Amino acid sequence: MQLIKKENSDSNTTLLVIGGIHGDEPGGYFAASILATHYKIKSKNLWIVPNLNKHSIQEDKRGLNGDMNRKFSVTKKNDKDKEIVEEIKEIILSKKVSLVLNLHDGNGFYRKKHQGNIFNPNSWGQTCVIDQCKLKQEQPFGNLDSIASIVTQNINKKLLKEHHTLDVRNTNTKFDDEAMQLSLTYFAVTNNKPAFAIESSKNLSSLSKKVFYQLLAIEEFMKIMKISFEREFNLNEKELNKILKKYGTLGINNNILLNLSDIKKSLSFIPIKSEGNVFEFSHPLGSVKNVNGNFVVYIGNQKITILKPQYFKIAKNCEQKFDVKINEQVKSVNIASSFFVNDDFSIVHNSNFRVNVIGFKSKNTLSESDVAINLKALDKKFSVDKSQKTYRIEFYQDDEFCSMSMAHFK
Repeated sequence: MQLIKKENSDSNTTLLVIGGIHGDEPGGYFAASILATHYKIKSKNLWIVPNLNKHSIQEDKRGLNGDMNRKFSVTKKNDKDKEIVEEIKEIILSKKVSLVLNLHDGNGFYRKKHQGNIFNPNSWGQTCVIDQCKLKQEQPFGNLDSIASIVTQNINKKLLKEHHTLDVRNTNTKFDDEAMQLSLTYFAVTNNKPAFAIESSKNLSSLSKKVFYQLLAIEEFMKIMKISFEREFNLNEKELNKILKKYGTLGINNNILLNLSDIKKSLSFIPIKSEGNVFEFSHPLGSVKNVNGNFVVYIGNQKITILKPQYFKIAKNCEQKFDVKINEQVKSVNIASSFFVNDDFSIVHNSNFRVNVIGFKSKNTLSESDVAINLKALDKKFSVDKSQKTYRIEFYQDDEFCSMSMAHFK
């Protein structure tokens, strides 16, 4: 779990958005990740927890250790979710938090009257869920029913299809729903924190549609709270589809940087340490799971690639830059980065490291520096990307690994 804060020092008004309490509800947690990466908050504050139940998200399951959203009244001492539940409780109860949104995907399309198997009162999809009409103590945003009504009315003016309408669902939790008495939102409202659940429908035909309605709802809440914001895209399906396909980068131990957006399904002989590796993602939903000695890389519930390691000691006092000759010009390049090539490149010889260009067969087995290498000279099966245009360049001191960079052919 991570907490991302977008704050302005002039205000204590804070919207807390939580995604991923259920691992099989990607509309919620992918919306939270886009909120974290593609929105600028110009006034007041936005806090985002995009991946509350990370391990369940990886497995695309509601909850690996039971339903996390039924653990906010009492959590057993030996419950594997206890630490996360206690941590998010503390965040919810922060004095700064003014309103809580818990993001879900629900089955069907909620209707107050029965209209079939998908459209009926037992469905949860396309709802703004409240536990009660008002908070006991008067405070800003305490009129839950009124706020939920405004939000759903405004969203219903922007529907992708007519049957996608949203409605308010009041569970009347204290009197009518024992299960919901154990939920995150009920924990919040019983502690006098305004809280709502947003449920996009699992029956929507694409992830982008689910994310669209989640973001519409979040924006409506920000407007009610007078949180001024800018987003870096037009809110429509086409733009969201583009964003959802951008997986960002994965840094490993500050000496490897992988672009995940076009990466192959598996990469072999990745030079890393036998233990204590540090994985850093630019994407809020990035995570790694060790499976049978290989590192499976995820963005949310999507398996992106498998890294098959080759263990090395990490050399000390490695060079932080190297020189590369491209188009007859020599340029200095930072380690763990990419450079672009039109025709060919050669790594300028440096006695402080030896060079191994993965996929290039050289007569010089000591170091592949000062050799002009073009795309035809590289074995495509060793490319990093599906487009077969990106290749690894590894730097070593004797038998110890320094860093990896990428040559990308245009």
